Amino acid sequence: MSDNKQRDAKGYWAATIRLTLSLLVIWFVVSYGAGILFRDFLDQFTIGGAPIGFWFAQQGSIYVFVALIFYYCWAMARLERKFGVEG
Repeated sequence: MSDNKQRDAKGYWAATIRLTLSLLVIWFVVSYGAGILFRDFLDQFTIGGAPIGFWFAQQGSIYVFVALIFYYCWAMARLERKFGVEG
């Protein structure tokens, strides 16, 4: 493999890992943080009549997970175009 292709491959994988780790952090903060750690604080506020801490534990985290999936697909398509690894 030429030097430029190796550099592009390393850049692609570095960007992919960075994206994946950042989305995993968001996933953790929303599911564990909002649903468990910060629940008492968040329960001061309501959404749709339910305390926000409870809402995140039951429904909100699922909505965030689905949004993260769509964002991951969009961001990976952009990375693939940027690094020229489109399929």
